[in-house]
Amino acid sequence: MTPLVVEIESHNEHSIFSTLFIPKKSNSRSIVISSATGVLQNYYSKFATYFCSLGFTVYTFDYSGIGLSHSKTIKNNTSNLYDWANNQAHVLQYVNKQNPKHKIILITHSIGGQLIAFNHNIELVDSIITVASQSGYWNMFNGFNKLKMYLFWNLIIPATIPFFGYFPAKKLKLFENLPKQVTYQWRQWGNKKNYFLHYAKKEDLVLDKINCSMLILSFPKDEFAPKRTVDWLANIFKNAKVDRRHILPEEIDSPNIGHFGFFRERFESSLWQLTHDWINIHLDSKNT
Repeated sequence: MTPLVVEIESHNEHSIFSTLFIPKKSNSRSIVISSATGVLQNYYSKFATYFCSLGFTVYTFDYSGIGLSHSKTIKNNTSNLYDWANNQAHVLQYVNKQNPKHKIILITHSIGGQLIAFNHNIELVDSIITVASQSGYWNMFNGFNKLKMYLFWNLIIPATIPFFGYFPAKKLKLFENLPKQVTYQWRQWGNKKNYFLHYAKKEDLVLDKINCSMLILSFPKDEFAPKRTVDWLANIFKNAKVDRRHILPEEIDSPNIGHFGFFRERFESSLWQLTHDWINIHLDSKNT
């Protein structure tokens, strides 16, 4: 199976590139993986390949300004986080058009789970799994991580973007570089107790339309998404059928999962199998 890269047009004149994993025998289910901030879609390729081997058609993609979806220069990329939510929405629309009879599962990592609150095609989804998706409000973190988050929002970002014209995350050895408007908006959210709800207009939010089954996962020793921050996000999905799980190390015989471990191949027989089992049980429960 050779993945296929396809181009999907987005509303803001930036092309979004998605990688398609096509199974030998389809089970009439499609998975869309929505990345963490600044994480390239190829990070999820082994996870995508595994589910493709089970019969799922799987799509990964890069947000505008990231990876394959970069513009000529990141300094000229005008995308913000609402645009990234529209990237997610356009991929769902594309998947639904390509596979109109498929059930669609949206799997999000970190910020991907925040973006669904603004995804105006979210009703195309039959079930949602969020992996370490959270609030980024600095005061929800503990100890040294609270200080790190505060300094990230209020020192590092304001000090670097005016000089570079974008957020130079790669120079700081964090993740991929980010467009400045994405980063500035993310910073605004991170400084407010109600995170994106502080700024969101009623017409921007689609929380009342999210009524499918959701598996919301968090892990100990996740410095980017401690349990409290994931609980905050889980609690805003009032109409969804939320299955909230904080996975302890002894449950999967692993001392450390962290923020990025879920998508690593060593969890194939534990976390990936848990995901597959959950999909099989909950996929057909939407609106029932």
